[in-house]
Amino acid sequence: MSSSSQSLYRKWRSQTFGDLVGQEPVIRTLKNALSSGKLAHAYLFTGPRGTGKTSTARLLAKTINCSAPVN
Repeated sequence: MSSSSQSLYRKWRSQTFGDLVGQEPVIRTLKNALSSGKLAHAYLFTGPRGTGKTSTARLLAKTINCSAPVN
């Protein structure tokens, strides 16, 4: 699919935790859990539309399932 025909949310979705804006406490908490290896068995992302819940959940899933982490 060419980038011109992609939905805006797919084209501009955050690709790294550093890309997320306004979620610093959440990102810090998730990074600490990842680095210590103490992940909960479930996370509940709640809040109004457009606040980054899906993007954060996708990044967390990508990070957990990554076979060659960079840092």
